[in-house]
Amino acid sequence: QVQLVESGGGPVQTGGSLRLSCAASGYTAGSTCVAWFRQAPGREREGVALASTGGAFTSYSDSVKGRFTISRDNAKNRFYLQMTSLKPEDTAMYYCATGPLDWSKCVDFNLYDYWGQGTQVTVSS
Repeated sequence: QVQLVESGGGPVQTGGSLRLSCAASGYTAGSTCVAWFRQAPGREREGVALASTGGAFTSYSDSVKGRFTISRDNAKNRFYLQMTSLKPEDTAMYYCATGPLDWSKCVDFNLYDYWGQGTQVTVSS
């Protein structure tokens, strides 16, 4: 059974940075694409970043492009979301997830099937 555990969230001021980490177990490192999602109160879940099996290919939502960076360390079976220039609208619960193998399918955020419990990010103005 795949288990994902996020960490690294917390309070931060506008313009600050945070690095989220996702530790995977029961999962063969590098076997699928991985992604980060977020959900703010009263809003739908949003896919913000995804990475291919080896991490060479990445994709970002327009709302975070240029500010967030997804990466993965398959040797440690972990993946990360580096967040910079944070804004109050980035406040949300952030979730890591594993998804398809093929890049052509990985870009579909609806195909991610294993999720962590989330880590809260709160950006104050």
